[in-house]
Amino acid sequence: MGRWRDIKQSSVKKEINNSLTQKIDDSLLSAPIGLRIKAFVVDMFMIMMPIMYVTTYLILEGKDDFQGSQEARWITATVFGLIVIFFWVIKGQTPGSKAYSIKLIDNSTKKNISIFKAILRYFLFLFSATTIILSFLPFFRKDKKTIQDILTKTTVITEK
Repeated sequence: MGRWRDIKQSSVKKEINNSLTQKIDDSLLSAPIGLRIKAFVVDMFMIMMPIMYVTTYLILEGKDDFQGSQEARWITATVFGLIVIFFWVIKGQTPGSKAYSIKLIDNSTKKNISIFKAILRYFLFLFSATTIILSFLPFFRKDKKTIQDILTKTTVITEK
């Protein structure tokens, strides 16, 4: 009986190793969701908060004006988007991504994404954030990709 278990376990391990090797060859492995969320929080504090502070207290006359102004919110989201797009295209990383050693790459070239893909990815991010349901998509997928990763054919990888 012991021998049969050993043989069976050994064949199962070989199958697992073969399937993992095949997965690595077929597609890139996504960075863990936890690192991606942490990187996003860092980006919000390092990029978005200064933009919101300047908009709220230097351009407008306080938080009440900011809360009452749809234009101010759209402007801050646009400026944040432009900065993030710039980082994705030039470096492949935002400051938060750099802090957690993750990088955004194009699936086909394995390099930084194009400006078109970066713009499309940001708009898809805004759409998924507003629909909430799409924000939970990576928790239900084995490859842990978001809707913006799937549609723009990009992957957030862990840097070596």
